[in-house]
Amino acid sequence: MKMWIELFGSFAGQLSLAVILFMIGMAIFFIRLFVKKSAEGG
Repeated sequence: MKMWIELFGSFAGQLSLAVILFMIGMAIFFIRLFVKKSAEGG
């Protein structure tokens, strides 16, 4: 429980959460991009 309070309560925790979400979003974007490009044959 203390971990969740630290994650959402402190600035460093919120920054870490933002970075994690950004990286997951970027991974989804690049996977979709690569799949679309390989399906086009280029």
